[in-house]
Amino acid sequence: MNPESLTASAAINFGLAFIVLSLFSIFKKQPSNASIYYARRLSKRHHVHFEQSFTLSRFLPSVAWIPRAFRVTEDEVLDIGGLDALIIIRLFKFGIYFFGICSLIGLVVLLPINFGDQDEQSSIYHSMDPFTISNISAGSNRLGFPSCLWLFRLWVHFTCLWLISFYGLYLLYKEYDGISVKRIQLLRHLRHQPDRFNVLVRQVPFCNEHNAYGCSVDHFFSKHHPNSYCSYQMIYDGKDIEDLLHQAKYVARKIEDLRGKLTVKKRDKESLLLNVSQEDDVKIALFEEKQQEIVRKIRQLQNESMLKGKELPVAFVTFKSRRGAALVSQTQQHSHPLIWITEMAPEPRDVSWRSLEIPFKILPLCKIGVVVAASLLTIFFAVPVTAVQGIAKLEKLKKWFPPAMAMELIPGLSSIITGYLPSAILKGFIYVVPFAMLGMAKLGGSISKSKEEIKACNMAFYFLVGNVFFLSLISGSLLDELGEYFTHPRSIPSHLASAVSSQADFFVTYILTDGLSGFSLEILQPGLLVWDAVKSHTVGGSGDEENPYLYSLPYFRIIPSVSLSILIGMVYAVVAPLLLPFLVGYFYLGYVVYVNQIEDVYETAYDTCGQYWPYVHHYIFVGIILMQITMIGLFGLKSKPSASIATIPLLLLTIMFNEYCKIRFLPTFRRYSVKDAVEHDELDRKFGQMEKNCENAGSAYCQPTLQSANFMASKSTSSQPLVSSLCVGKTRDN
Repeated sequence: MNPESLTASAAINFGLAFIVLSLFSIFKKQPSNASIYYARRLSKRHHVHFEQSFTLSRFLPSVAWIPRAFRVTEDEVLDIGGLDALIIIRLFKFGIYFFGICSLIGLVVLLPINFGDQDEQSSIYHSMDPFTISNISAGSNRLGFPSCLWLFRLWVHFTCLWLISFYGLYLLYKEYDGISVKRIQLLRHLRHQPDRFNVLVRQVPFCNEHNAYGCSVDHFFSKHHPNSYCSYQMIYDGKDIEDLLHQAKYVARKIEDLRGKLTVKKRDKESLLLNVSQEDDVKIALFEEKQQEIVRKIRQLQNESMLKGKELPVAFVTFKSRRGAALVSQTQQHSHPLIWITEMAPEPRDVSWRSLEIPFKILPLCKIGVVVAASLLTIFFAVPVTAVQGIAKLEKLKKWFPPAMAMELIPGLSSIITGYLPSAILKGFIYVVPFAMLGMAKLGGSISKSKEEIKACNMAFYFLVGNVFFLSLISGSLLDELGEYFTHPRSIPSHLASAVSSQADFFVTYILTDGLSGFSLEILQPGLLVWDAVKSHTVGGSGDEENPYLYSLPYFRIIPSVSLSILIGMVYAVVAPLLLPFLVGYFYLGYVVYVNQIEDVYETAYDTCGQYWPYVHHYIFVGIILMQITMIGLFGLKSKPSASIATIPLLLLTIMFNEYCKIRFLPTFRRYSVKDAVEHDELDRKFGQMEKNCENAGSAYCQPTLQSANFMASKSTSSQPLVSSLCVGKTRDN
């Protein structure tokens, strides 16, 4: 990629970001867009102030939202979105702190060294080559001016690698420790939540005496945990009820639409057209009759005697204390390890009810199927990535596709196509990947929505590392010499190391596109704007204060993408320091955008109390490891085997650090300690809240198919609760 292409990419991305952010600042001032840009606030019934008068300031771009985002504290983010949302913000802060220092080291120390030595044996084609380590001659130890700076240049890179690695490990440890402390504090603050008293039990043996699973649960825990066991709530196969509920909701919407149209007709039509109203009244009556029939069927299926035959070998068991629940969830209940399988229950709002209906015995097959599907998607995605790299290499593109030579007839067109287009196309392709991974993760049988998103994060991250990072390197550097590499496979590792520096310019354009264009479109929400406009002109309604466009924070989309940018920055921290200032801007913009989104737009669908951070830590650790492995290869290419060998202890120290963090911090995020459980129980007893919290926990886990139904459109008896006693945990038999 030549300098003109890189400049064109930067200009287009900066221009698009300026336009999109200007539009956002204008649209956010309009009261009609409150349901999009203030969805979370409206859902909490918070007042949003708008200028009602028609003033010029309402239609001029403003940057007031940017300093407001910087004034939001971490405690405010924690109160608004929980610890999981705070992890997103801390991830951006990590990038700012880490790459801020790396930029200082790179620009002051490494960049002058890289630029000062010209490798005369190589012709420079890539625009960033003079600023990368590839510009240093192999075995360069010669004196220059000033001699103190030019002496042993590659050893300067070696020293910077150690400094950057240790600084990254220090920040990782600091973040892990800080978030673990916040998790412990948050668990204490949220000790009243029902999941602290409940345990999910799977593979419940069938009771042949009573032909049910429920009595088996009661007998087992009454016998083996007599002092702590309180009650249980069975899980039922509710597919039939779920289908009927969907039908009832559909009929309710039809009734509501007809009543709305009838009201408009009565207001607008003359009294001579009463027969039109009578026809609508007949339709409404027919739909209400159909709705009552559906409700009658639902009540029949929700009858306790009917449900008894649909019990599944899964139950939520409530205990009288958190200590009892913690002990049961972390111990083996039976000598046969495949029955009475226990684990801490997720939050009631976090439960994936459909996954609980999957038989436990076929869960391994589901997990294998998800892995196979994700692997196939990763393999098939190699085609567009290779095509993108072909577009980026104009000389090869002209050989493969001769009509491409016509681009040179239009001034600047080739720079736009080879500079901006590849990263934009790649970003467009990978936008759908996290959603595909989330869909696959939902088929894996996870017990909670948060675990589904965490699985989607893992799959999406490794997908991006494999395709966007490694495949971009391979297709960019090995495409010209595939025949040679097939005949000389031992040369592949050295060529992969050299590919990192040769692809620096492509990753600059990728960071610019992902940051400037990606974050700008995230805050603008163009999809919702278009949908709101279409909805208001077709079905006659749009989002309002009562029905805002409320969605949960997409961790599965944010964390993998940002983690990939951190990985790219770490690999290039020593190789191409000119990339680092772009990353600092990337993380500053991302920080501002997502503070705004957390504060005003996204709701908190669940809070795992920080269980995302161990995975984020692992992603950053992978980036540090790849940085060190890359430098080992590059030192070897530069005829510095001593530097390569001296880097191996750093690699081993990094791995040892990661193992220590697993031992020191990971159990805090995986288990609920007995010590904390006892302390929280004592606090409840001190304030007289123990019985109340236990009682609430017993009725918290009710399947959606058994919850009270309220069809607002109908004034018939269908608005009465369908279920009452089934959502209350069954107490132990004395």
